[in-house]
Amino acid sequence: MLKNSCRLAVKNMKHWMMPEKAKTSLVTFPSSAEIVSEPLGVVLVISAWNYPFLLSLDPIVGAIAAGNAIVLKPSEIAPATSLLLARLVAEYLDSSCIKVVEGAVPETAALLEQKWDKILYTGNGRVARIVMAAAAKHLTPVVMELGEKCPVIVDSDTNLQVATRRIIAGKWGCNNGQACISPDYIITMKDYAQKLIDSFKCELERFYGKNPLESKDLSRIVNSNHFARLSKLLDEDKVSSKIVHGGERDKENLKITPTILLDVPRDSLIMNEEIFGPLLPVF
Repeated sequence: MLKNSCRLAVKNMKHWMMPEKAKTSLVTFPSSAEIVSEPLGVVLVISAWNYPFLLSLDPIVGAIAAGNAIVLKPSEIAPATSLLLARLVAEYLDSSCIKVVEGAVPETAALLEQKWDKILYTGNGRVARIVMAAAAKHLTPVVMELGEKCPVIVDSDTNLQVATRRIIAGKWGCNNGQACISPDYIITMKDYAQKLIDSFKCELERFYGKNPLESKDLSRIVNSNHFARLSKLLDEDKVSSKIVHGGERDKENLKITPTILLDVPRDSLIMNEEIFGPLLPVF
């Protein structure tokens, strides 16, 4: 995906740089007008941890193509990738145009105190409000990619095996649910829900075996804080009894098995925040 972004930028660079003719009014006759694209200036990129390499470098491709200088702040939750990006960027890219700033909350807060010409942020809504408030002080334009609830609708006339396999790939195959495009909950026909759940049980065993906690194909939860957050969603009184498959946890190895819940209350925590993990309610 990153290579495709680079190829797209190289292929279309001349076209993007060409002035665009604009209409003029009779009052300004015989003048002509055109729209000329210019770099904004210095862009701050605050990237996410779940796909740390792609989500750090992909926004930079467009920013560089537009002629901007960039400061990249990788996520501290993926420290190995952050360290690697800092080393590779310094080694292979023009240090006068792009810098990497490593660190956690204090470093991010310090960066947000500066005046930027544009800010690109990928992450959750809580931090997004902080970023937006900081940008507003300088009227800085902001581009945000934020997570939310991502429903899947399964009708009764679908190919059940194909549907469940695709949902499994999109939910648990993508970082064990730690992706913004991961299915967050399923809506189906009431009399079809049990058939769907039975199909999930069968296909999940094919994907991850009889003991998913031992599967090398099941991703870990990123850290202990997120493990605790997901456990809290599962352990809520009105939710824990709704588990119909999975729910096993290995705190030491930060693993949670693919978990399916049926008819959880709409006012529960799991239905009022992005799950970002291997838990999947079915309605």
